[in-house]
Amino acid sequence: MTLLIISPDYASHLLPLATLGTAWQEVGERVVVATGPATDSIVRSFGFERVELQLGKGSNPGVIRAEEQPKGEDDALRGFFEATRRGMVAALSFQASARLSDLMWEPVRTARQVQEVVAAVAPDRILVDHLAFSARLALVAAGIPHVDVVLGHPSALPVPGSGEVYGYPPAWPAVFSSSLDDAELAGLRALCERVDANFTAEWNAALLALEPSATSASSAFEEHGDTLLFNYPVELADAGRRAVYPASSFIGSAVRSEDATEVAAVSEWIASSSEPVVYVSFGSFLSVRDDVLARVVEALKALSADSPLRVALAVGSADRSVLGELPSSWLVREFLPQVALLGAAAVAVTHGGNNSVTEAMTAGVPLLVMPFSTDQFAGAAALVDAGFAQALDPNAATPSAIAAALAALLPLAPEPAARLAALSASLRATPGPARALAAASVAPPLAL
Repeated sequence: MTLLIISPDYASHLLPLATLGTAWQEVGERVVVATGPATDSIVRSFGFERVELQLGKGSNPGVIRAEEQPKGEDDALRGFFEATRRGMVAALSFQASARLSDLMWEPVRTARQVQEVVAAVAPDRILVDHLAFSARLALVAAGIPHVDVVLGHPSALPVPGSGEVYGYPPAWPAVFSSSLDDAELAGLRALCERVDANFTAEWNAALLALEPSATSASSAFEEHGDTLLFNYPVELADAGRRAVYPASSFIGSAVRSEDATEVAAVSEWIASSSEPVVYVSFGSFLSVRDDVLARVVEALKALSADSPLRVALAVGSADRSVLGELPSSWLVREFLPQVALLGAAAVAVTHGGNNSVTEAMTAGVPLLVMPFSTDQFAGAAALVDAGFAQALDPNAATPSAIAAALAALLPLAPEPAARLAALSASLRATPGPARALAAASVAPPLAL
């Protein structure tokens, strides 16, 4: 038996998908990953096979830097980073504008390559990243059943008939309300609606080129596979999605196993003191916002002057000189084993990426979320509503505001702390890979 995983060449996409694949590996199945070369070492670290499949021009092996991207992609990445400095609407508008042309890379050619990979591997089951649009297009055109995994916040798949439009947050934390202008929001929504129409036309044109008898989509962003999985806890899902999708669609979290050497390298630091640990990471992309990291560092220095705590800081692509002198007791590296450190943390500071959120919920760690873009706003709003997080505008939050928000989470109030502990226990009792395997076992079989 063979499982085929189809993933873009990005670590943040591949890691949760590969983690789900371990459930098939543990029952003795062959696991093959179709992705690009940048994440080859990640595929091999899981003990999987890799077949070559490039789904886009860009890549990210773990920490992304604009200067390491292909020509054109580098400028786009710099433009995005600059847009995040101008605020929520600017960042979302930049991303929406980019989607007018970059959601599918040479879709017909790429889709045919996907179909060739499927024919060569002859899998019994396929897991595909929901945002790998060209890959899903290939599978839909060929009528190949597949398990469609939404790795980000569930709002990446708009609920039909709900008024949601891809790229426009269905919710955002109240802290952003004072900075939101109605006219700007209306402009953003209109842009997102234009993207929806444009992408749907592109999807349908490519679909009919691949299979002239195929049924066109009314909204390509609402399309999904035969079996749908959300890498997200049902406990945090909004009522609208819980009404449309069964609880079994929400697999909770895909918490990866980390390299033993990397974990061992920080285990001594973790065990060296009983003081509360604050873990800080803005992920593989947004660590470039070293101006925000610098304010977080200043807040933590002030907070530690009043109450003992330790800090584990993943600086990623940040310019360390911007952060100033850091206490020698802090654990500071470009990359840190996040799962291990969340297991020791009392609180974490994050941009609100879905991997960080679901891994923190599994560890039972409250969050200070400073969202910059995409689905991070809706994810932050859900966490705040649940009482599991504080949220701040990364462009406006002062060091004193950051310190106050962290102080409010150290410790979390008893009632939300009890609910967070219950959620953590549930996610650990039945991990995401086991839930995914169970859900896929009732999916339509492939007939290749």
